[in-house]
Amino acid sequence: MTKENIYRVTIEELTSHPSTDKTIQFEFKDREDLFKIVENLKQGSGLDATQATRVGVSLRLLGPVMMINRKHPLFAEFMPHFKTLMIKLKNTVKSALIDK
Repeated sequence: MTKENIYRVTIEELTSHPSTDKTIQFEFKDREDLFKIVENLKQGSGLDATQATRVGVSLRLLGPVMMINRKHPLFAEFMPHFKTLMIKLKNTVKSALIDK
């Protein structure tokens, strides 16, 4: 049995008008350790820390949704490209971490 990690994501709109600030918050479960993924991307992707964090989080949010809905018209054509991106990203990070 695989352990599921539970995460909470909070996005706050930061404006100069506090009365119009908006927040989105949701929780999701993931079999992957999101913090480890982000750390590996920071160390081995060649992206700066902020970009690596954004990529790691966004891929872990999008990827499982796409897998569940891979035949959905929104994702069907994009799925092969997403798979190519993931393979390239994993190989890039893996190689960089081995070389360190």
